Amino acid sequence: MPRYVMAVGFIALVSSHAAAAPALNHDLAGLSFLVGDWASGNGKVADTGGTSTGASTITPEAGGAVLLRRDHTNLFNASGASTGSFDQIMMIYAEGGQIHADYADGTHILHYISADITPGRSVVFTTAPHQGAPVFQLAYTRTTPTTLALSFSMTPPGAATPHPIATGTLHKVH
Repeated sequence: MPRYVMAVGFIALVSSHAAAAPALNHDLAGLSFLVGDWASGNGKVADTGGTSTGASTITPEAGGAVLLRRDHTNLFNASGASTGSFDQIMMIYAEGGQIHADYADGTHILHYISADITPGRSVVFTTAPHQGAPVFQLAYTRTTPTTLALSFSMTPPGAATPHPIATGTLHKVH
């Protein structure tokens, strides 16, 4: 009987700890709509005409000073055959009064130097313009309390108009 009581007490302690995610600090509070577990289906990959599916988890970390995004993406060609998958992470944080983000997928690293935020509604992350290099933008827009529209685009060097790379919709699982 005492083991049962200890086990129940331990489970309750772990459950209450896991449920108590840190609150986001003031600088990141407008991005709270991103927090959660998300699933995607039928994303569009512009260059290949293919699609993507996957899952994303965005959690407050480091006492609410950072949002950490962890993703797994599956890619399919235009006829629906699998062409592979990859994992990616992105750390979103405030520095010097601005929101920044760093992205990595094992092949690419992007440093987003700015974020245009409509609190609770949308965010557009943008990389720095460098001579001869493309500018990337990643946008999330909350369309319902449990749905995010996502777009990733690139403005080629010398161009004024962004070129879509991928678009999709994320649905909140938790």
